[in-house]
Amino acid sequence: MSRVFASWSGGKDCCLACHRAIVSGLDVRYLANTVTEDGLISRSHGISAAIIRMQSEALCIPIIQRPTTGDTYEAEFIKMLTEFKREGIEGGVFGDIDFNPHREWIERVCYEADITPHLPLWGEGQKQLMEEFIDAGFKAVVIAAKTELFGEEVLGTKIDRNFIHQLDELSKTKDITHCGEAGEYHTLVVDGPIFKKRLEITESQKVERDGIRFLEILNTELKSK
Repeated sequence: MSRVFASWSGGKDCCLACHRAIVSGLDVRYLANTVTEDGLISRSHGISAAIIRMQSEALCIPIIQRPTTGDTYEAEFIKMLTEFKREGIEGGVFGDIDFNPHREWIERVCYEADITPHLPLWGEGQKQLMEEFIDAGFKAVVIAAKTELFGEEVLGTKIDRNFIHQLDELSKTKDITHCGEAGEYHTLVVDGPIFKKRLEITESQKVERDGIRFLEILNTELKSK
């Protein structure tokens, strides 16, 4: 069984990719997450690094959180992959779907560390991926959204078929992708078939920064399923 890590942002796409990897027989040994230099915030979607660690605990998969700056991001990422390689990790699982420049970046950094990249969602229909995520039993909520596309009421919205319908309607007048691959919105996964415990958001507030609305999570608890 090939040992891999899963690149982890906390959202639905990386989670579905990880799920597919596990189902296909890959041995996911680590989650890999980059954080700000002070270690407090995940660089992916601006989520608290502590909440990402709670997901790791809920999944029972250890997480490596690598502090980086904008200038050191790529070098630190390669160092992390090189350390994985020394531990016998042979591949990395990524949740990318169709943004080719990022795929090229993934392939480059993996090549530097002699790691095989796996992109199980690549090139698939985004609406179909959303439906697969929901049908598999995953639970997620919207935690960030562009102000030009969404009102603040979208924050905390569950990822379900009603949300897909909202995106269908929105896409008639706005340039938006169903999975938010262009950064239109971001999610936090709180439960699912690969979770041993579930996350319950018990306190949050809505804030706006630089044209993006955020559900700032103030308190989260792990609950038994």
